[in-house]
Amino acid sequence: MADLWNNLLASLDLRVSPPGGRTVAVAETATTTAIPDIPATAFEGPNLPLNYRRLFGGQILGQFVRAAELACPDKKVKSVHTLFAREGSYDEPVRYEVSCQHQGRSFATLSILARQSARVVASAAVSMHVDEDGPQSQHVEDVPALPAPEYGVTFDLLPWETRAFDDLNSPAAAPPEYEFWMRTPPVDPRFTAALTAYATDLNLIGTALRPFEGVSQRGNGTAFNSAVTAHTLWLHRPFRTDDWLLLRQHSPLLAHGRCFGRGDVLTAAGVLVASFAQEALVRFDPAVAQDLSKQPAAQHG
Repeated sequence: MADLWNNLLASLDLRVSPPGGRTVAVAETATTTAIPDIPATAFEGPNLPLNYRRLFGGQILGQFVRAAELACPDKKVKSVHTLFAREGSYDEPVRYEVSCQHQGRSFATLSILARQSARVVASAAVSMHVDEDGPQSQHVEDVPALPAPEYGVTFDLLPWETRAFDDLNSPAAAPPEYEFWMRTPPVDPRFTAALTAYATDLNLIGTALRPFEGVSQRGNGTAFNSAVTAHTLWLHRPFRTDDWLLLRQHSPLLAHGRCFGRGDVLTAAGVLVASFAQEALVRFDPAVAQDLSKQPAAQHG
């Protein structure tokens, strides 16, 4: 787990990728200048060395966030809206090409292409905003108490503490809802947004599968094949990932080979700090699909 944590931080430490030149650390360049001074900015970061047949989408989401932060350092990411075009290859670095659509005193809008060779792997639209003060109002359900250590759970791609009352890998039918707590090791707060983007990519497909008896997210590659097609993250308030956070998620729909889910990120004090939503392909094996279609969970359109 420690190796994955260190590799994840390394993947988020993007370097400037000049056209036709060597990739250099951001500190070696003058690219901390805001985007309007340069027409485009490109960055690269190493891929996570996972035993996985394609790039994990959470890596790409985190690197999108970091590319935006490096390209426009005087503002913070407010939202990132990502479309995944095709699978990424784990044996080639991803180049993130950033273009500025608008840069004002308070807001900036960026578009980012993630490329491998000549192929676009994913694209993102990023909205950025300076810090502002003002009245606040929040209306969410209360946050439950943090589960005790004996409720620790393991998610293969999350290299930090996680706890939950429910087992997302259980094949027993359950409502399409899931909550889990997480806390990273101590980390530089500049990685907060990117680590949150990474974490929110993992469990929404599993949440959507919960109403079906006999299948869980562990069935990916056997009972079904899945791939995230779109993901959005909104960042509402400052926070840290090395404090306990609750990820509360719900999937209202799985239909026509796709699932949709959404969630909130809250602090232990109940402060809503981020929200996210995701659409994904879920293509069942024909025999499994026939069996699932007979279950009560499939009788709602």
